[in-house]
Parts: sequence; structure tokens; C-alpha cells
Amino acid sequence: MAIAFGREICGNLSSAETREWLITNGIGGYGSGTVAGLLTRRYHGLLIAALEPPLARTLLVAKLDETATYNQGIYSLYSNRWTHSQIEPLGYHHIEYFTLEKNIPVWYFACGDARLEKRIWMQQGANTTYIQYKLSRATVPLTLNLKALVNYRDHHQESSGKDWYMTVKPVERGVCVIAHPQATPFYLLSDHGTSCCEHSWHYGFELAQERYRGLNDREDHLQAASFEVSLKEGDTVTFVATTEMDANLNGKTAMQYYYFHTEKLLDRFQSELPFDKKESPDWVGQLVIAADQFIVDRPDSKYGTMGKTIIAGYPWFGDWGRDTMISLPGLTLATGRPDIARSILRTMGHYVDQGMLPNRFPDSLETPEYNTVDATLWYFEAIRAYFSQTDDEDLLRELYPILTEIITWHCRGTRYHIHLDSLDGLLYAGERGVQLTWMDAKVGDWVVTPRIGKPVEVNALWYNALRTIAQFSRHLGQPHQEYEAMADRVLARFSRFWNAQGGYCYDVIDGPEGAETSLRPNQLLAISLPESPLTFSQQKSVVDICAQKLLTSYGLRSLAPENPAYQGHYGGNQRQRDAAYHQGTVWGWLLGVFVIAHFRVYGDRTKARSFLLPMSNHLNSQGLGTLGEIFEGDPPLIPRGCIAQAWTVAEVLRAWLATES
Repeated sequence: MAIAFGREICGNLSSAETREWLITNGIGGYGSGTVAGLLTRRYHGLLIAALEPPLARTLLVAKLDETATYNQGIYSLYSNRWTHSQIEPLGYHHIEYFTLEKNIPVWYFACGDARLEKRIWMQQGANTTYIQYKLSRATVPLTLNLKALVNYRDHHQESSGKDWYMTVKPVERGVCVIAHPQATPFYLLSDHGTSCCEHSWHYGFELAQERYRGLNDREDHLQAASFEVSLKEGDTVTFVATTEMDANLNGKTAMQYYYFHTEKLLDRFQSELPFDKKESPDWVGQLVIAADQFIVDRPDSKYGTMGKTIIAGYPWFGDWGRDTMISLPGLTLATGRPDIARSILRTMGHYVDQGMLPNRFPDSLETPEYNTVDATLWYFEAIRAYFSQTDDEDLLRELYPILTEIITWHCRGTRYHIHLDSLDGLLYAGERGVQLTWMDAKVGDWVVTPRIGKPVEVNALWYNALRTIAQFSRHLGQPHQEYEAMADRVLARFSRFWNAQGGYCYDVIDGPEGAETSLRPNQLLAISLPESPLTFSQQKSVVDICAQKLLTSYGLRSLAPENPAYQGHYGGNQRQRDAAYHQGTVWGWLLGVFVIAHFRVYGDRTKARSFLLPMSNHLNSQGLGTLGEIFEGDPPLIPRGCIAQAWTVAEVLRAWLATES
């Protein structure tokens, strides 16, 4: 699909600075910025390198500020917001057109009768960003001057240039920057033109999105180099920001490799479609390209090899066990990449401990955190989906002992009081001060939605996992009767979740205050998962009431609006934002869950897919060419949170394919 804007968007600051582009390198590094060229987040930059893939993400190169001299005119093509919200210069006024070319952001600048094109992309597998300029139209030569602004800090932090001296030294084709003696050197290079070492701090960049989030909104960047090149009509110059001393400076071949990579993604996706369904909407193809941005390398701790994992969201999340397992079918299997799924499943299996999958891998080399009850149960569903598509018995045999051990741990009890209740066969989890489900907002010691007891979606996942392990056991010739009996017992007692008066499921039962009657979307998983413990009439009732009370254009509200705890606005400082995170905020990933549940109840493919169509429009806002994390609960459903969220992209893709027939 064409994601493109003319002056009506590019020249309107409020529109241009809220539309953000994203580039990634497959090892956890990324670059991001706005159509306007302004830095509005601490996470914006041309090169945010993963120095310990997939984490230790470090801002190295913030931006290039460009000035064009053409036909005796001087054109500042960049924009910066300084202290007190002063915009200087107004470079976005020169943007005639912006578009995405298979996720490469492209700007067309008008300088009199000249047109200068700018493209940015990353090399797969390397902390290397390419910034290419082409003078596509001109009557006389154009001189391009660039100021390279650099930094060296964790992407979650901010920096001050006071008393910070970096070493900047000339190298062939550019400069080398060493931020401090222990820092990784990085390079600013050009395929032609002249370069000059600089050391000039620019103080007081103002970051509007950080201010909105209640965080420090000031930043300093160092001008480490300047470049100058003269271009004639048709000429191209490529600048490279990299940690690689011998990086490829040939922009043409680097771009060809990028396009080959994206075309291969689309070809694999098309090959997986049924023969009579080879044509898919352009927006679905765009999601296939977006899906690849989340798949990154992670070292396999058991075998010392390189495996795969999934970044939960850009710009600030790393890889999370829950997000990885939920996202895996949509990002890998739906896109024709079962080899990636296999690698992720093997890698994650090596981190299982006491029957639990990690919830989060820290940004440093610390021990993974195991505070999740559902990530491990999603692991069963991810393996089931993989095996259903591939019949990979070798992997099933390898992972089967891990799965049986997980069931054993859950039966006898593991961390955080996660255990099988012998009275009804349901799964109990939780203790005060800990958040274990996907509704995991916590501020200090305050758990916003603790959900201690027996959450409905956890037990739907538990039931699905028991049916899955029984199926695997039969396939492998292993004893399966006990798993079947456990599943039958869950099926018989799942009726305890049914709120007959409300016509939907309790969100949690057997909690400290009894049953939780709040209407939430978690119960939809008891329908969308392959094995449902609800009767058909119950399924229909749940789908109908969720459609009426929770459904929006971009996902489902996390709490019904009539609930006194409902919050329809998402913003402010961290406490204010986390208080609203699961109390009415709309979650995009739940749209896929709802669509699959609706399709199973009503069997109407056209109607089910109609719920997905608004997401095709969302590709043109917030994170361009991808789908975001959350939206405000009240209309007009303003997008918030991560500009690119793995499980949102994954579940919309999976739902689109699941409604094929």
C-alpha cells in the first residue's frame, strides 16, 4: 500500500512530528524519527546500536542536520525544537513529499527548482545505518553540508554534554568517535565528499513526547563532524553511521541487499497462501514487512549458538517471554517462516526454570525475570501451532520433556503460588505485590490490577495446554490418559467462571475478594484458542457483550466504560499512565483475538475481516507502516505507547489468515 504524504501533512508540524518511521537491523538495533525531522523522543536517532545483541541498545548517532546551497539560495532542510518549544530552523517547510519504500523512509525536499531525495535504512545483522541523498532534479550543481550529531548513552536515558569530551579523529572517508575509554568506537563515513572533525555540543534539544510522558524532556548532542559534497543532477552520495570499521560504503549494493531481503519476505508469505488466495491486500503485505522488524538474534545459552527471539515493541521494549510466545504464530508461521519459529522455540526452551518461561530479559546481563503465569502456557500454544503447520516431530521430541516438566511443576506448585487447585483442577496464581498476567502494570509497590486467584484467560490457556500435551503424548506414543483426565476436569469446572447474571465470564474467581465481575476482554481467549471450555451459547454471549462494550476500531478496551475504575485517557507521568494502562486503554493485539472469536461463533468471513480494516488506516499514523501498542479508550482513540508492537502486528496478521475460509 502507498504510505505517502504531501505538503498538507509534511508542512503541518502537528501532523508531521506525530508520524514516526522505524528502521531495524535484525539484531536489536534500530533507528527512528519523525516525518518532520524533529527529535521528539529520547529513542529517536539514526543509529541506536545493539552492542550486546539483542540488547544494550545505545544511541550513537542522533541526526544529520542538512543545509543545501543551490542557485545562490541557502536551504536549511532540518528542524530542531529547542528550550521553550522554539522551532529553529523550519526545515520541514521544504519537505514536498514523504513516502515509505518497503519501510525505507524517503523525503523529497524542494529547493527552488531542485529536488533532493533522502533515504534511510539499516544493514541486516550489523549496527550500520545508511543515509543516502540523491539530486534527482536540478539545473545547476547543489552543495550539501551536513552536521553529524552524536551521543553515547543507553536508549532509555538522557545525557548532558557538560564537561564531556569525546575523542573524534579522522579516518579514511570520515571520522571515528570514541565517547570514553571503555566505549565501543563508531564511525561516520561518506562514499565521497570532504569531512572535518568537530567537537561542538548543541545544548537544549526539547523532546515533546518525553514531556508528555512526564519524563525529562531535555537532551544535548555533540556535533562530531561536518561533511560537504557537491552534487550534479542525477548524483548520489551515501553517508554511513556504523560500529564496523570496514563497513560497506557502496550505497547501491547496500540498498539492493535491503530490497532483496524484503522481496524474499513477501515471496515466502505469498507461497504460504492457498493456491486460490495468492492475492492479498497491499496492507497485509506491508504487515509482513513490519513483522520482520521484531525478529532478532539472541545467543542460545545452552549450545552457545545464535538463536532467534522477538522484540516486544519499539522503541523501548526488549524481548519478553509472553510477548514472544503470543507473537510467534503471527510473525513467523503466518508469514511463511517456520524456520524462525523453530529457532525461537528451541532458544526459549533453554530458559525454562521451575516450569516457567521468563517474563523479561533485562537490558543487561542480569538473570531473566520469571514473574509471569501465562507466558509458559502460551509456549504450549506456540508449539502446537508450529507442529500443526510443519509436522516437525524432531523438535516435538526435543521439547516434549520440557513440556511435561512444566505440567509437573504447575501441578505441585512453583513460584508466586502458581499451582493446581486439587479441589477443582483449575490453576491458581498470585501473591501480594506481584503482577503475573499480561495486565501487569505496577508502580512502585502498587500493582494496579493484581488479579490474584484464578484468572479466566490463564485457565483457558491451562485447558488448552492440557489438551495440547495430551495430543502430543498420543502422537509420540507416550501416556496421555492423565492429561486427558486433567483437561476433562477443567472442562467440567470451568463453568465456575460463568456469570449468569451478566452473561459473560468473571475475570477472576477465588480471589481475596471473591469473584471479579468487571467486564474485561480476557475471556475472549476462552473462545479464540483452539480448545474452548465454554458452551456455544456462552461463546456467543461473550462475543456479543464484548462487541457492544469493549470493541473499538483499533482493538478492545481493557475495561468496560461504565465501570467506575474506567479511564478513557492515557497520559501524564508514569503513575498516571500505568493507572490507565489496563483500566480502559485499548489494546491492538486483542483485535485479532476478537476477530477469531467472532468468526468461530458466526462463521461470517466478510464481517469478521471488516473489524480488521481500520488497522489498514492506522498504518498511516503514529508508527508508519506498522501497528502500535495501545490507544486511548475514549474517541477519537488517539494512539499511545509503543509505535510498533509485535503482538499487534502478529495478531492482526494471524486473524486475517485465520478468516481465509
